[in-house]
Amino acid sequence: MYRTHTCGELSLKNIGETVTMCGWIQTIRKFGAIVFIDLRDRYGITQLLIQEEKLPDLPLSNLGREFVIQISGQVAERSNKNLKIPTGEIEVIISELKIMSPSAIPPFTIQDDTDGGEDIRMKFRYLDLRRATMQKNVLLRYKINKAVRAYLDQHHFLDIETPFLIKSTPEGARDFVVPSRLNQHQFYALPQSPQTFKQLLMVSGFDRYFQIVKCFRDEDLRADRQPEFTQIDCEMSFVKQEDILNMFENLIKAVIKSVKNIEILDPLPRLSWEEAMWFYGNDKPDLRFDLKIINFKKPNHIFLNYSAASSIVKKIGFKVFEDAETIVAIAIPGAGDYSRKQMDELTEWVKRPQIGMQGMAYIKLQTDGQIKSSFEKFCTPDTLKDMIDRCKATPGSLILILAGKEEKTRKAMSELRLEMASKLGLRNPNTFKLAWILDFPLFEYDAEENRWVARHHPFTSPKPEDISTMLHNEPQIANPDAYLEHPYYNIKANAYDMVLNGNEIGGGSIRIFQKELQEKMFAALGMQPEEYQHKFGFLLNAFEYGVPPHGGIAFGLDRICSILGGSDTIRDFIAFPKNNSGRDMMLDSPSTIDSKQLTELFIQLKS
Repeated sequence: MYRTHTCGELSLKNIGETVTMCGWIQTIRKFGAIVFIDLRDRYGITQLLIQEEKLPDLPLSNLGREFVIQISGQVAERSNKNLKIPTGEIEVIISELKIMSPSAIPPFTIQDDTDGGEDIRMKFRYLDLRRATMQKNVLLRYKINKAVRAYLDQHHFLDIETPFLIKSTPEGARDFVVPSRLNQHQFYALPQSPQTFKQLLMVSGFDRYFQIVKCFRDEDLRADRQPEFTQIDCEMSFVKQEDILNMFENLIKAVIKSVKNIEILDPLPRLSWEEAMWFYGNDKPDLRFDLKIINFKKPNHIFLNYSAASSIVKKIGFKVFEDAETIVAIAIPGAGDYSRKQMDELTEWVKRPQIGMQGMAYIKLQTDGQIKSSFEKFCTPDTLKDMIDRCKATPGSLILILAGKEEKTRKAMSELRLEMASKLGLRNPNTFKLAWILDFPLFEYDAEENRWVARHHPFTSPKPEDISTMLHNEPQIANPDAYLEHPYYNIKANAYDMVLNGNEIGGGSIRIFQKELQEKMFAALGMQPEEYQHKFGFLLNAFEYGVPPHGGIAFGLDRICSILGGSDTIRDFIAFPKNNSGRDMMLDSPSTIDSKQLTELFIQLKS
């Protein structure tokens, strides 16, 4: 045996035992005639002691950090205990030491507070993964994976693999394509998701399918996006939306209970897409805090359900407000005494290119009872009171106001809401607030191409009450300026997203399972029959042979890991990720291939 114990399991109950251990040298500390070594493996750290009489017998002069060694010795109680680690009450007095593998000097320190930048750590990822923080992240991912499998197995889902080399059917992000050597000038694509395969599995009678699967999208990257990512992909037959919501909110509750030991008992809140946009400015609201958006002017056509909101602006002779398409505000308790410097910093923050506003107005309800406003000379005290009442603001609150174009202003206020919550410590990473977002528009209008595009994907069914509207109206838009009046504009999708702490972690829909409706959807997206037969003929053919009603959902495993792990980036929870340019710094990939391979693939590069 190379070892009898790991570096994370010895305790006071092992005192007096002779043990054999293996691992990497974390540190070496010399104190006079004795030497301490911290030995590390993925289970923890154990302190080793070399006493003076043993120094001549052991190869200490050759030892260095990250050497792999094997030791034998006796477990003893430590005099200087470290109660911050599980093994901090004991040490092992070494009797034998063997160097199993020497190490070059690492390019960065392999500890939690490492001195290595991200690029160098990604280049030497195998060293970065030795750090306790990274090993904890990988373990968290494993526990989430295990909890998902346990829950789905308990509910009779089958784990079924689907192909990685498939047909290119670009409808959303760009495909990664793979040239075929055996089929000259033809290409496979890597799957953006197993969508059509899991629908075909429903046709095949496998009524509950899942797969924890790699997917690929050739799109621009950011902290929460990778060219290859992992989905928890699920599909069910003979279900309605309610069945899906119940099944999968319980899945995520089970994962959080298993991994974080936090039990979420209440049913998840459900917001329509319109409500999420109206009250939070985006369709993935962070519900760890309130701070709802208030409208001071009648909303535009997007929010018809809320058009009863009366306009306060008519009472103000302030041109910035009068010319604005919308005016929105948030009331922030506890910020009414913000200083002039703090207000100037917030104003500059909303002017940044990422936010894009020209300025910000405010009303301060100071704790001493005074009311101050950046536009008070343009309005009466009664108008200010109307605004304060609309916001339900209390003394000590700060009301922040943005005005401009509807979509841009609402998005900016959404970002400002999150910024203020961060400043006030309202976004606790150890609090988990889940919600469902429902009733999305089925279509979005693409003005450049004068056609509809699918908000989710072309296999999403309309709400049952909207199916007739879709079947009995033609999708063509005769007058681009009048697309708001087209019947398709108000069709709602039978779709749902799950959000967690302001992040979309999963989304899905009830699928179209009628051939006529699926062909109508393809036509609405501007496809001619020849095109959709070429791309999706296999699916339409399957719809000739008895298709059960079905629906499903896909969760982003990487994103769930980062949220439960308290990180802003998914890269920390992927063993070997790509950087922001889509490169693997360790492998130096993508890279060129030799001319022989290109010739075999019938590819000729331009010089």
